[in-house]
Amino acid sequence: MRETRSVGRSVRRVDAVAKVTGQARYPADYAMPGMRHAKVVWAGEPHARILGLDVSAALALPGVVAVLTSRDVPHNEFGLIDSDQQVLAADVVRWTGEPVAVVVAETEELAEWARDLVKVTYEPLPLLLDPIRAMAPEAPLIHAGRASNVLASWKIRRGDVDAALAEADLIIEAEYHVPFVEHAYLQPEAALGYLDEEGRVTVVAAGQWPHDDVRQISHALGLPREQVREIVPYIGGAFGGREDISLQILVALAAWKTRGPVKMVWTREESMRCHGKRHPFTMRYRWGARDGRITAARVELIADAGAYSSSSRAVVPGALSVAVGPYNIPNVWVDACVVHTNNPPTMAMRGFGTAQPPVAYEQHMDRFARALGEDPVSFRLKHLWEEGSVQATGAPVPPGVGVKETLRQAAQAIGWRPVGERWVKPDLPPLPDGRRRGVGLATAFKNVGYSFGFHDRSTARVTVDLDHRGEPERAEVFIGAAEVGMGVHTVLVQIAAEGLELPTDRVKLHVVDTSETPNAGSSSASRHTFISGNAVMEACRRALAGRTPGQRRVEAEYTFDSQDVRPTTDLDRETGGCNPHITYGYVTQAAEVAVDPVTGLVEVLRMVSAQDVGRAMNPLMIEGQVGGGLSMGLGYALMEEFKLRDDGRVRTRNFSEYLIPTTLDLPSELTSINVEVPDPAGPYGAKGLGEHVMLPTAPAVLNAIRDALGVDINQLPAGPERIWRALAAARKGVSQ
Repeated sequence: MRETRSVGRSVRRVDAVAKVTGQARYPADYAMPGMRHAKVVWAGEPHARILGLDVSAALALPGVVAVLTSRDVPHNEFGLIDSDQQVLAADVVRWTGEPVAVVVAETEELAEWARDLVKVTYEPLPLLLDPIRAMAPEAPLIHAGRASNVLASWKIRRGDVDAALAEADLIIEAEYHVPFVEHAYLQPEAALGYLDEEGRVTVVAAGQWPHDDVRQISHALGLPREQVREIVPYIGGAFGGREDISLQILVALAAWKTRGPVKMVWTREESMRCHGKRHPFTMRYRWGARDGRITAARVELIADAGAYSSSSRAVVPGALSVAVGPYNIPNVWVDACVVHTNNPPTMAMRGFGTAQPPVAYEQHMDRFARALGEDPVSFRLKHLWEEGSVQATGAPVPPGVGVKETLRQAAQAIGWRPVGERWVKPDLPPLPDGRRRGVGLATAFKNVGYSFGFHDRSTARVTVDLDHRGEPERAEVFIGAAEVGMGVHTVLVQIAAEGLELPTDRVKLHVVDTSETPNAGSSSASRHTFISGNAVMEACRRALAGRTPGQRRVEAEYTFDSQDVRPTTDLDRETGGCNPHITYGYVTQAAEVAVDPVTGLVEVLRMVSAQDVGRAMNPLMIEGQVGGGLSMGLGYALMEEFKLRDDGRVRTRNFSEYLIPTTLDLPSELTSINVEVPDPAGPYGAKGLGEHVMLPTAPAVLNAIRDALGVDINQLPAGPERIWRALAAARKGVSQ
């Protein structure tokens, strides 16, 4: 790699000072003179027909400005992909987080009081919380007029799976389950809506795709897009949970209707109840091997869409495409479907469909290694992709395949030793207190950018001030990339500084404002370094190329389109054949655990993460991403589960009932290793990282628990009770 001055350096984050000094303003910090407050009337039933809505008592309270219902919404529909949700429920509610009305009042306390006076009369409808039951032909329909509750299905057919399974000398099958997971971001939803000096409906909110929020708001209000504006200040975390629009339409509606500023802030309980979750999956795996190599994989994936489609039509094909891991398996049969229930809508969450399958395929790889008497490292190495390998969809793997090197480095860092063609596992005797130690590893991969033929675009505009010699003096970058904590603004400043040969402190990146900053797409899919980085890099190049003698300022705008560089194609409906993704990042993680065989309590002692990032744009920020990803992955592995009661209402309502890891739950030793196998299409060879570093965490921990105790845990989270029950069943000779 060539020497660089900004890229590849641990440059301080551009938002660091504002955040640590408290200068950073988040949506809840914004206020305006004369501002009113809004509260939502939420559905009182998980599935019911609305028979009546009485707002008279609320309107009678002095200081109540308005009570908005579905009749106040010009086009009462919205959605990220399908517009199947109502802004305010008009006829049927399908989950308890559905808004029915919005109360606007002079104070927040008054708005809460008035909200409780709104009376809604319901007729309960049949409740479906289990996607397997909801798939049955006789199941009542959650959306009337559809053929079934199955939102969509996909498949991959490659080779002859039946023949390969018939010839296999070893077949292993198992069923795995992963639960609903809450995004648990630090800042609950908050927004301020107002009419700006040009009369535009303006919303200050935390959104991951501001320009798409504007699309949905303008449609719902029946306004031209240029009459709607979204400003995105500092964001207190997202993890995919802010890609779907939430309160932005409600605040925009309230400001538009009352012709004045309106603020809405959700409580933590409202946040947990009323935004979507990570998809639960049931995953059925039946794989066969012959002569020590896996030759066939049959997989069935069943995902819960919840009440509405959200991004399920994109998430589940992503899961389909990675269902057999980064492994060379010649015969593949995968069926995947996503099913409507009366659960919360499921949506984008860190991993976007690639977080669930590794829990299955990495445990399956360990099971084969044990059954064949091989160590898990060398067994994986003989199956893992290399340059030129072919994916399950039949397309070649994009260039820059560093997956084997991530495995080698992670295995060695945790204590495995290569001896000839085999790898020897570290010897871990029990601890003096009787806890058993185990070590495990897992490999996973994820696409970077949007897939299946989607034009993944980002537009950047760069303005450069020149000195008397025509050399860059300072620059400004305008790009609508929402900074949700992952450091994208810092990386884009580094790329601009590199291209313009400027210090990073002479590059200013403007806050996201859809009236000024061009559309960069969503802060999701680990895409901004690759997609927006390419846009900024080329905009800088064009700005410099456009200089003329004596000119003191140049400007250039460029739209990068992934299809121009690395075209993808959609899944063939019959075979699943396609070129699915732009590029991939690969991660291998290894875990050492100590497990109490009496209580089932797990302590993670050490973690190693080796990630192929293409080019490490900012090594220090990568360490931060790895730490955050491991924390989220450990929560997924050991404790996190969003639960509903049998009546469809939320059981885990706040952080006293929904457990997330604290610093006491994290390993005392964490090793992060950057593997750099460049993608020639990435800016300076970079790929992406944000989501990848949580994908192998859970299966690595599960494999370590198996190594310690000799029992398989096929369902997350692997809490003490679940482990204790697995041990009790093993003692009785009962399989789980």
